[in-house]
Amino acid sequence: MKKLFVLPAILALLASCASSYNVEGSSSITALDGSKLYLRAIKNNEFKNIDSCDVVHGEFHFTGLLDTVRMASLYMDDESIMPVVLEKGEITIKLDNARQVVGGTPLNDSLYKFIDKHNQLANQMNELSHKQSQMMLEGIDEDVINRQLRAEAAKIAEEEDQLVMKFVEANFDNVLGPGVFMMITSQYRYPILTPQIEDIMSKATKRFKEDPYVKDYYQTAQENEKRMNGLGEQPGEVTDTSTTPAPNPLTNLPQK
Repeated sequence: MKKLFVLPAILALLASCASSYNVEGSSSITALDGSKLYLRAIKNNEFKNIDSCDVVHGEFHFTGLLDTVRMASLYMDDESIMPVVLEKGEITIKLDNARQVVGGTPLNDSLYKFIDKHNQLANQMNELSHKQSQMMLEGIDEDVINRQLRAEAAKIAEEEDQLVMKFVEANFDNVLGPGVFMMITSQYRYPILTPQIEDIMSKATKRFKEDPYVKDYYQTAQENEKRMNGLGEQPGEVTDTSTTPAPNPLTNLPQK
């Protein structure tokens, strides 16, 4: 008779070991009312729905069991809205026309602090074209304008590169490192090696290198590099990654 209680006891123990995520969302965007939102994460190299809910009077809610901390994306239909780290704690999402932010838990707070800094640099880069027009109206010599703006653009680009590098390095051993690596590499048509990527991989921990997306991307990028250098079996041909690229909030999120 005692054996009959073994399975329920094991299941109860497993359930007690699993943590849960709880997401409370609010939106001031009236067009979202009545829409269905989805949380999607990569599974077997594809984005899969892991939860869904409706937006009712500007409020929405996700909750579920969590076997491991993971990076996910909030979607409306097939449109990616923003990244979300599913971790233990009370996660809050706020959506409005000016800004979209996730907070309330350590990894989400860290991620969106990084995204805010990245957006500030993106704004500075975008403002250079306005500055160019203003300088031309002031009658400044075109060569002088170009030299100055090239120098400013290079400085901003270096700051952006260092911001990404330091953030990924600081988060090699949690989901943020691979998650941001996925974001920065999603801008490329196929996996390539850049000085930034090579620098990241030269310093990476074993855990980071073994992340499925990172491992697949880097191996494919190395193969492509050999082909482009004429060392592969089919020079000139490049291989696309088999891993679905993540939506890139570094370019898709509204700027502050």
